[in-house]
Amino acid sequence: MNIEAVCTEVLSTVPKAIAAGIIDMSSGMLLDVKTTDSHPSQVLDMLAAATKDLFEGDMVMEIEDIFKKTRGESDAKFHYFKEVIVNSTNLIHIFSRIPSNESIIGVVVCRASANLGLCLTKMRSIMEKAEA
Repeated sequence: MNIEAVCTEVLSTVPKAIAAGIIDMSSGMLLDVKTTDSHPSQVLDMLAAATKDLFEGDMVMEIEDIFKKTRGESDAKFHYFKEVIVNSTNLIHIFSRIPSNESIIGVVVCRASANLGLCLTKMRSIMEKAEA
């Protein structure tokens, strides 16, 4: 499934989804975004940078390096943090690495009234099928 198809499926499959996006961590670019509601353009512009901080900020990378040393891992591309869930006042934000290419992150934004477990299960299923 290509990037555009991933966003389309996320938006149509994840319960109460209002936005879906794909971010390339290596380039720092937002590759695709689809929304059902209007979102301020400055939020969309900052999405890639904020995602990079969540997954690959200095302290996050330091923690991952400690985990790698402790467990004898030598693969520099391997990441321990696969998903980040942010609950805000009105929304659930799920950030998930695509298993076939961990430098690509899928994002879905759902209404806070959505079932978090179901949203996470649907998102994981879609990310497993994604080709990046």
